[in-house]
Amino acid sequence: MNSFLIIINIIVLLLLIVGMAMMQKKHVSFSKRVFTGLGLGIVFGLLIHILYGTTSFVTTHTIDWFSIVGSGYVKLLQMIVMPLVFISIVGAFTKLNLTKNIGKISFLVIGILLGTTAIAAALGIGSALSFHLDGVHLVSGEMEKARNAELAQTVGTVKDATIPQQILQLFPSNPFQDLTGARPTSTIAVVIFSAIVGIAYLGVKRKNPEQGEFFAKIIDTLYAIVMRVVTLVLRLTPYGILALITKVAATSDYGAIVKLGKFVVASYVALIVMFIVHLILLSLAKLSPVQYVRKALPTISFAFTSRTSAGTLPLNIKTQTNDFGVSEGIANFAASFGLTIGQNGCAGIYPAMLAVMVAPTAGIDPTSPSFIITLILTVAISSFGVAGVGGGATFAALIVLSTLNLPIAIVGLLISVEPLIDMGRTALNVSGSMTAGILTGKITKEIDTNIYQEPKQKAVEA
Repeated sequence: MNSFLIIINIIVLLLLIVGMAMMQKKHVSFSKRVFTGLGLGIVFGLLIHILYGTTSFVTTHTIDWFSIVGSGYVKLLQMIVMPLVFISIVGAFTKLNLTKNIGKISFLVIGILLGTTAIAAALGIGSALSFHLDGVHLVSGEMEKARNAELAQTVGTVKDATIPQQILQLFPSNPFQDLTGARPTSTIAVVIFSAIVGIAYLGVKRKNPEQGEFFAKIIDTLYAIVMRVVTLVLRLTPYGILALITKVAATSDYGAIVKLGKFVVASYVALIVMFIVHLILLSLAKLSPVQYVRKALPTISFAFTSRTSAGTLPLNIKTQTNDFGVSEGIANFAASFGLTIGQNGCAGIYPAMLAVMVAPTAGIDPTSPSFIITLILTVAISSFGVAGVGGGATFAALIVLSTLNLPIAIVGLLISVEPLIDMGRTALNVSGSMTAGILTGKITKEIDTNIYQEPKQKAVEA
């Protein structure tokens, strides 16, 4: 009987996919198909949750099959991250897009990411204090104890890693290893390696124009192929979101969410306010926040459902260049740096909130100006090297709490609501990197404002 029910669920998913494919044949816009997948996934996931429960045999095995679509899509996106970063940045040099402003672009992107992370930390502190969050009364069950035991193995490594050592991790010692994504900081390492290759190309071009021209043609050809692969994968976005959000809605522990509801609400208040800060920054740059929301929403929605900034990278870059008119060089720098530096949600709001919650247990007044200033600076500096995949926020929290000599057990006590909060954090991370790219493009005048102001979002088509 259970196997029959699982087959029925799979058939329903396939029918939904066929229906969405028909929408594409009728040339329904990309954004509408994305939100259709989101809506259908929520409804379908809730039905599975209500009918079979969260951890039943039917639900568990149904989600395993659904993961072929959802997790498979995320893996395809991750597959093209490193080739896309490398070829796009080197291509920016061969197309002379980065030769004049590379230093300024890097400084602005990193500066905006770190600055917004500091603001996010301040908002996280404010939200935790406003909601009177207290880590003392959190109860640990079997799952929480197991998580803390797992985290205890990581604490020693985190404590031993100084800020200079964290920065050193950004540099590529083996670019071929980093191209495989072997380290949490591999993406930034590939960015640095790509920039070095691009600078080397400029030197070769000056001394031997023929070799330089030949190399540029190779890069242009590879760029065309990689971007075609990106387009093909991005066409699967509505189906990927459908499967991913179905899993979230079907397997979420709603009882734990209610129990820790105050923390969840406080987290989302801080996340939403920080998103409004992004809109304010765009308004100050004389760019329409309404257009930003309209065009960025499909990308942010995918980040929300997938919980991976790295997996969202191709869509992030495509949105910046196609919909906002940001130059390819800046879009790649902002999106790539945003994976591991200055993540507003994971490295900004989350560790700041946890620090405020546990500070009283260490005899520290969380409202003390000296503590608040120290915490904001620690969060901003520690935001270097946070991995752009699920679990990055946990690592960021461990770094901040360990640096301030605060208890780390609270990180494990929140495991039951981690997926729900991580969805919002990841969406904010991606919004932060897109905002950094747009603002950098505006300052350096490498953004086509006519494309930005176009009222209709372009669809991702073949």
